[in-house]
Amino acid sequence: MTGTVLILGATGRFGRNAAIAFREAGWTVHCFDRKTQDLKRSVEGVDVVVNAWNPAYPDWARQVPELHRDVINAAADHGATVILPGNVYVFGAQTPGPWSCATPHAAHNPLGRIRVEMEEAYRKCSVRTILLRAGDFIDTCASGNWFDQVMIKPLARGKMVYPGRPDIPHAWAYLPDLTRAAVALADIRQDLPRFCEVPYAGFTLTGRDIAQSLSRVTGAEIAVSPMKWWPIQALRPFWKLAPHLVEMRYLWDLPHSLDGAFFDDLIPGFQTTDLDAAMASAIPKTAKQKATLVRTARA
Repeated sequence: MTGTVLILGATGRFGRNAAIAFREAGWTVHCFDRKTQDLKRSVEGVDVVVNAWNPAYPDWARQVPELHRDVINAAADHGATVILPGNVYVFGAQTPGPWSCATPHAAHNPLGRIRVEMEEAYRKCSVRTILLRAGDFIDTCASGNWFDQVMIKPLARGKMVYPGRPDIPHAWAYLPDLTRAAVALADIRQDLPRFCEVPYAGFTLTGRDIAQSLSRVTGAEIAVSPMKWWPIQALRPFWKLAPHLVEMRYLWDLPHSLDGAFFDDLIPGFQTTDLDAAMASAIPKTAKQKATLVRTARA
């Protein structure tokens, strides 16, 4: 099944990869421009809206409720399905894993509560919604996430910086796979519950697992170094983002994973990218070097 999809936040990480995945699957893809286009008019004639809007942390409390209310209203007016990228913030620091669609949303911290309330708005509305939940992103280019902005910055020096304990399992999602999963769910949207929360397992990796994969991909021994949090702590009074980074620090020291059983039931046989191939595509290099590394990792 194909149709027309509207991507909100098409220049962001999830949105950019979603546009590629839907195009490759034969969908007609429209990318919404908030500066020049009206949302309600843009949703007219659209089958699926991918809501990949994600303001900066300091703007969440002010912008998130209104942004999602506008999306819900526009989708309701035109009968469109909304695909919403979900994260793991809703579960909180005291909830044991693995996390599934049956796990209570017990977060008490500010960012976690904003996500809980935002998701609840979709759960209570009339709009057909697919919430595709995943861990931290691994992208195919530098896009301002933990992986490229912090962890692999010193890769050329044979090091990887890790923000938490390197022996703790952490949930990751390779964006080309995750957005192909979104397409697969869009194809069966009429067969799903009106509100359908789908955890995507992706990769469950420790910091050492990542370093070992990077060692295989680069052919050099990659050592793991702990990230120093004190500069971020010191900047809390002056840098608006710092308090929110500290707020979510617990995820780097909390063992967690996502239970992908429901997704596997819905999309049996879904093919995921090999870990080393994903890492090869995520680290910076020339196009020729990148292609060689990807081929080697897949061999």
